Amino acid sequence: QVQLVESGGGLVQAGDSLRVSCAASGRTFSRYTMGWFRQAPGKEREFVAYISWSGASTYNADSVKGRFAISRDNAKNTVYLQMNSLKPEDTAVYYCAAALRKSRYYLPIDYDYWGQGTQVTVSS
Repeated sequence: QVQLVESGGGLVQAGDSLRVSCAASGRTFSRYTMGWFRQAPGKEREFVAYISWSGASTYNADSVKGRFAISRDNAKNTVYLQMNSLKPEDTAVYYCAAALRKSRYYLPIDYDYWGQGTQVTVSS
């Protein structure tokens, strides 16, 4: 079992940068593909990015390509989401999630474990 705790959210202005982190418990963290999702009020949970267990492969949603970057440090059991050039439409609760040996990684149903989320608010 994996427990996930996000941190680093906050209130920023449009154009600013912010890095959110997700700390995982357990010795098997390095086996999991990790993903970031976000959910704005009244909207469905939306895929943002994922990273393979080794960190060799990453994939970003079109809405954040060129602005967001996902990374991980398996020695620290932590995955990061670096967010640059933030826009008001990036405002949401950001969730990290862990998945083991799935055929896809861009839907919420593909993930086995979830964190509680961290709020990111971008003002215009």
